[in-house]
Amino acid sequence: ILVCWLFVDGLKLGVVGTVATISISWWVNVLILLVYSTCGGCPLTWTGLSSEALTGLWEFLKLSASSGVMLCLENWYYRILIIMTGNLQNARIAVDSLSICMAINGWEMMIPLAFFAGTGVRVANELGAGNGKGARFATIVSVTQSLIIGLFFWVLIMLLHNQIAWIFSSSVAVLDAVNKLSLLLAFTVLLNSVQPVLSGVAVGSGWQSYVAYINLGCYYCIGVPLGFLMGWGFKLGVMGIWGGMIFGGTAVQTMILSFITMRCDWEKEAQKASARINKWSNTIK
Repeated sequence: ILVCWLFVDGLKLGVVGTVATISISWWVNVLILLVYSTCGGCPLTWTGLSSEALTGLWEFLKLSASSGVMLCLENWYYRILIIMTGNLQNARIAVDSLSICMAINGWEMMIPLAFFAGTGVRVANELGAGNGKGARFATIVSVTQSLIIGLFFWVLIMLLHNQIAWIFSSSVAVLDAVNKLSLLLAFTVLLNSVQPVLSGVAVGSGWQSYVAYINLGCYYCIGVPLGFLMGWGFKLGVMGIWGGMIFGGTAVQTMILSFITMRCDWEKEAQKASARINKWSNTIK
């Protein structure tokens, strides 16, 4: 907040200042985590540099690359939504209202993203310990909790659809546009209360590459074309673009991940994870 005020109000850097603020805050976060991890904050897991860190490096890089592609395809999807909206006629109000909705969605998204991280770690630990039932139980609890929180915010948005944009704008045109988009915002929040948690399950289970293909197919082969068709073909504007991309992309992806998770043989996945751990342990020895 201090750096943002300094760059935007003090140095009058405008949008460049806000971008620089985000970059600086992320780098500070990275440096603090690095110092914490290497200077005594994690005594049981960090004992200094060792050649053992290179063991299984190629497998780790492949898994990391799959995770990066999976997350990038998802993040870029919502950026494409704003870009497509910006190419509509008289797009200024549409972009303003959509940006407000995306900001609200981003705030609420922090909760499912926390479940994403926690669930991924928990599922991975349970599978690594050979406890398939524990991984399944962690999945059920996490999805249920996040869904309940999503339902709460869904109800909140539906009740306050006329007021949710007040903290961003006083423009009557923008407030009215956000009000019209509030239904889509509510359903987006509800879908995003489940989808990130299932992605966390996929990360903990080592399914990143599969989910990357699922994201590519659902988002860019179904969602984007459907959004384009509804936005320009049926002349529904920003509501058509967003609706097509949400119900054609995110909803389909969520259903596929739900199906995969429900049909998963957790005991078999635990055996695979235990076998990989034993293989790496023998390699280190």
